[in-house]
Amino acid sequence: MAFTRAAGKHRRPSVLSRKSANIAGVAALTTTGVIGTLAPQAIAAEQDLAAEDTGTIRAVALDHSAETVAQRIEEQAHAQQKALDEAEAARKAEAERKAEIKRKAEAKAKKEREERERAAREAERKRLNTFRLPVAGSYVSTSYKSGGSLWSSGSHSGVDFHASSGSSVVAVGSGTVVEAGWGGAYGNNIVIRMNDGSYTQYGHLSSINVSVGQSVGSGDQIGLSGSTGNSTGPHLHFEARTSPEYGSDIDPVAYLREHGVSV
Repeated sequence: MAFTRAAGKHRRPSVLSRKSANIAGVAALTTTGVIGTLAPQAIAAEQDLAAEDTGTIRAVALDHSAETVAQRIEEQAHAQQKALDEAEAARKAEAERKAEIKRKAEAKAKKEREERERAAREAERKRLNTFRLPVAGSYVSTSYKSGGSLWSSGSHSGVDFHASSGSSVVAVGSGTVVEAGWGGAYGNNIVIRMNDGSYTQYGHLSSINVSVGQSVGSGDQIGLSGSTGNSTGPHLHFEARTSPEYGSDIDPVAYLREHGVSV
């Protein structure tokens, strides 16, 4: 049995008919101005969507920009800190270099000072331990133990050094003055206790320049030669003794030679 499409108002329009109707409706709406109202709303919606999308992109861009700025600030801070650390290290190195230079200079100055002091002490030691003639450039005019009526003991207890009146008389070595004044037959005389424990005597002086208790060094002037006391003319009477007393004399030439003096 064959079917035919029913005709009448209840028949469903075909797809083509529906599309045609939609097109006609749109045209009608356009004619009536309704679509004019809908179009702006649709455009606004699209603009809102576009704005929303743009804001999101802008926010992302801002976030990225903020992150970049923060990163740059951090890098700058790191660079500044590195520069400060390097400057501090350089300052410390320079301070250490200057301190080392100062330390070496002080050590050098100290060493030089100690060497000078040591040299001065050595020179003083040599001076103190060095003996010399009591009258510079003189010679023995009367020898030790010479006999004759000039001496109460019958012999010479010392030696006479040639010296004109007023010649400088010096200590033959270092010691301490134990007698300085009139000595009877010796006239003005000086007795010195030498540092090695021996004694030396200087007689017939015209003047005395030291006092008892005074320390003298080798070569220090102690008086001037003369002819005081039991004397026949200007000269220096010199004795070497084992004690400050008369009678303890020893050979003065041998004594001086033992101490390195050429007589």
